[in-house]
Amino acid sequence: MSEATTRANGDDEIVTVNFKVTQSFLDEIDGTWQGRGFNSRSEFIRYTLRDATEFPTFDRDELVALLEAGEDIREGRTMSADEARERFGADGDE
Repeated sequence: MSEATTRANGDDEIVTVNFKVTQSFLDEIDGTWQGRGFNSRSEFIRYTLRDATEFPTFDRDELVALLEAGEDIREGRTMSADEARERFGADGDE
């Protein structure tokens, strides 16, 4: 790790971190950040690491559930709150 001379957020010093990945993984990273509208690979990696640090309990199963829910919405597989209460026996007074 080497220190950079740039400072961000007051006195918080920016440092450069080097790590190794396979070329195929780097290709996946590049396709992902470009496809998601990030300005650079570094911006994407910082965002991803910050997100993982701030939300450490968010796991792969939760991500899969969110993606499936999004697909259900796109495919019109939804129901109203009244339909859900009737189907699952909730009275809504909780």
